[in-house]
Amino acid sequence: MKENIKKFMKTNLKWIILFICLIGFLALAEDVFNKEIMNGDIIGYNLVSYLISDSITPIVKFITNLGGTICLVSVAAILFIIIKNKKIGIAIWINLIVVAVLNVILKGILQRPRPTEYRIINESGYSFPSGHSMVSMAFYGFIIYLAFKYIKNKYLKWGIIILLGILIGLIGMSRIYLGVHYTSDVLAGFLVSISYLIIYIAIINKVLLNNNKDL
Repeated sequence: MKENIKKFMKTNLKWIILFICLIGFLALAEDVFNKEIMNGDIIGYNLVSYLISDSITPIVKFITNLGGTICLVSVAAILFIIIKNKKIGIAIWINLIVVAVLNVILKGILQRPRPTEYRIINESGYSFPSGHSMVSMAFYGFIIYLAFKYIKNKYLKWGIIILLGILIGLIGMSRIYLGVHYTSDVLAGFLVSISYLIIYIAIINKVLLNNNKDL
């Protein structure tokens, strides 16, 4: 019995993660739909606010731009040029477009206003889920997957994985720091993107990549 459970968990781990993340996102979305400001939103901002200073703010603005449209499109274009396997380049572009559209749809459904109390930068549009957080998790997360799957040099592979993992977290934190998102916006963006990525990777491997082994 115990061995069967372990085997089931190992075989279906990604779908279990998808389910947990989706439940977490839906729980946050329900609170937002009911117009609630969660305790976590207040606690999250209070924690980040301790870091606010004139010397740190320019660094945070730079980090947040790494999750913006100009940067992500530029990175996708560069990767398309340098990656020999153009199917992978196409998969990167499809991923970026699909997750951006999905974010617009979710924002349009929930229509949560942005926080206004402590704005450091101006930002338009709705707040939930955070576009920078959601798109960055999906975009850089997919690159993490590609690095894990295709890069053979273990130092380069894990260097990319760790750096991009840290970058995703910092981009999410930057949105709270700059006062343009609640903590729940960022967390929801991460959760829905993890769920989305699991589905996207499963589909793109079958439809486009067909288990290619080379970049």
